[in-house]
Amino acid sequence: MDRAALVVMAAGLASRYGGNKQIEGMGPHGEILMEYSIHDAIRAGFTKVVFVIRPEMEARMRELCGDRFARQIDVRYAFQDFSSIPADCPVPVQRVKPFGTVHAALCARAHVDEPFAVINADDYYGVEPFAQMYGFLSGLSDARRAAMLAYRLRNTVSRHGAVTRGLCSIAGGRLMGVREVRQIRQLDDGRIVDEGNPAVPELLDPDAPVSMNFWGFSQRIFEPMDAAFRRFLAGIAPGDITAEYLLPVFVDEQIRSGALEVAALPTSAVWFGVTYREGRPAVAEALRRLHAEGVY
Repeated sequence: MDRAALVVMAAGLASRYGGNKQIEGMGPHGEILMEYSIHDAIRAGFTKVVFVIRPEMEARMRELCGDRFARQIDVRYAFQDFSSIPADCPVPVQRVKPFGTVHAALCARAHVDEPFAVINADDYYGVEPFAQMYGFLSGLSDARRAAMLAYRLRNTVSRHGAVTRGLCSIAGGRLMGVREVRQIRQLDDGRIVDEGNPAVPELLDPDAPVSMNFWGFSQRIFEPMDAAFRRFLAGIAPGDITAEYLLPVFVDEQIRSGALEVAALPTSAVWFGVTYREGRPAVAEALRRLHAEGVY
């Protein structure tokens, strides 16, 4: 059996949601969203899960799902805090939030010695994407190869506020670049716009492929990822206490430098997540339907 790890990024503060959505029950029996991802990963063949959390979340995470899944898969815990920041990169005393998803992935490094996937804890990705990713990761050893699940923009937006998405350029099944767009909003008439320039919002293609932070890498990616993260830390402007280094930005840099070739794995799977609390009822109803249909 080919080994593959699933890194679940769950340390975010969920400031827009107004609470710790990563560990809030949304399924018909109180299931949290990451339970579905772990269940689907186990069905696909993944052999390890690494929860990247804040230290104070460990006991609650074990209680909610970690101890139960430990009977089916190797479960590890990694902490995303400032103790992992290099000593020559001092953290401003006013800084509260971690440094983004690249920082989260690097925090799992000590627990990962096999090809691995990275996902958000607060997203539902669907069943088939985990099988697709496991198939890609099986036997992967080349640090220059990676993969991304490509979702449709229309299935990833919220009517309750703006979201950040990585708009992808894809050619011949390969990811050619990722443009991080931070002010994507769905209007009441269904159109999707980029409100980065409020005076002239850009109309976006609802079928445009987007990254939802479902990535697959060789374990050898950690070396170039660490080097890139150190460059990011060194380049933060004095007084900037919110700067984050995101996985789509890292991947885009690696593609453009010729250091990484990324397969774009298209999926028509249903995606949903909760960015804003107002979206919670729709997620709960979608999960109820999946249970009623026998998916879970």
